Amino acid sequence: MFNKIYAFIKRDVTIATSYKLSFFLRFFGMFFSILVFYFIDKLFGSTATPYLMDYGGDYFSFVLIGIAFTSFLWAGLKSFSKVIRRGQMMGTLEAMLITPTRISTIILFSSIWSFIATSVTALLYLAIGGLFFGVDLGSANILSTAIVLVLTIIAFSSFGILSASFIMIYKEGDPINWLFSSSSTLLGGVFFPIEVMPDWLQSISKILPITYSLDAMRLAILKGYAPAALTHDILPLIGFSAIVMPLAIVSFYLAVNKAKMNGSLTHY
Repeated sequence: MFNKIYAFIKRDVTIATSYKLSFFLRFFGMFFSILVFYFIDKLFGSTATPYLMDYGGDYFSFVLIGIAFTSFLWAGLKSFSKVIRRGQMMGTLEAMLITPTRISTIILFSSIWSFIATSVTALLYLAIGGLFFGVDLGSANILSTAIVLVLTIIAFSSFGILSASFIMIYKEGDPINWLFSSSSTLLGGVFFPIEVMPDWLQSISKILPITYSLDAMRLAILKGYAPAALTHDILPLIGFSAIVMPLAIVSFYLAVNKAKMNGSLTHY
């Protein structure tokens, strides 16, 4: 198993490092987005303070964690479908799926590098915010953050595997990715607290895993909440993971079998 994990990571690292300019551009884009929200906080931050008292009342800290950990949403949604699409385009998908390696192992191990890179990106966001913009991270509860992060990755990955199932069959066009990413960005509390929205939109936001993930992350990092104090966020994330992940794995198996029957594994 460890040899397979190493092989998947080695493949993805080789591909990623072959585009050296992208590393610089990614870092530049990260610093630029932080700077934008820093000045937005200077201009409008006091207006949001009444809605942010549970997180310490600072808008910049609130949005920094939002943009840092939303990157796990994109990794979860896109890493699996990206692997499938790349395999279709390069002609390696069929060869990979006929190996003795289980399909579930292939799709899960294919995402490891994406989450490693995303974790580094999130840490850089927090480090830049703490070192250069005065974000107080001294109260962070590491255990709570780790638990929420693992549940976040599982929950987001569930929808990503569903997305990969659509790509397996339809090649282009993915309603899961579009619907989930759009609704999560708008309604999940990434850039503003959900309390500013009307009640009916708040109700919709509460059926999205990102809402609970970001709330728990902010409380764990900014307020130092222990896991027991975060059960109102942790339990919904466990529920999403327990329900959607098995459904996603089954959907992907069915999609692969249908593609095999249609002879479309190599089509793109």
